[in-house]
Amino acid sequence: MQRYMRMVNYRYVVTVLLSMVFARSAYAQAQAVIYPKITGYVGVIHPIVTFSKDGTHTNFDGAYVGGLPTGINIWKSRRIGFSFEVVPFIRAADGTSKMNNLLFHPGLLVSLGHGFVLANRLAFETSGRYGVTPVLNKVIVKKKDYSYFIALPVPARFGNNQPTAVGVGFQFGISF
Repeated sequence: MQRYMRMVNYRYVVTVLLSMVFARSAYAQAQAVIYPKITGYVGVIHPIVTFSKDGTHTNFDGAYVGGLPTGINIWKSRRIGFSFEVVPFIRAADGTSKMNNLLFHPGLLVSLGHGFVLANRLAFETSGRYGVTPVLNKVIVKKKDYSYFIALPVPARFGNNQPTAVGVGFQFGISF
């Protein structure tokens, strides 16, 4: 009887272990990405330098400007998607701060592989300026439910009786 019980215990253990192995592979297959896929993100953007016919302007030169981008990405496939971003910009100078601009930033996302994404954005600012912003984005830490990223935006702005300006910034954030 005791020998019979040991044999039943071994069969039970082997059955449970095999079930776990097969269940895990079935679960992994069920985790395939389904499109369209919706992701969101938040971050911080620091403009670094802006060039125009009026000269070169750097951030921290008399004032600091920073933005808080928040957006939604809708991936149509593994390679292409649409993004909508809203960025309030805060300006701090002479001991005071205020929101001085709100940017509406829709765009086309193109996955370049290896964690790189090129966001080709249109730009509409409440300051009256408009333009385009190509953004090169790189995922630097990828987890199951979130990712940390860095980005290099290159905004070009026109309009509102101001000279054309091209800038470079640095952005980092978390997507989920």
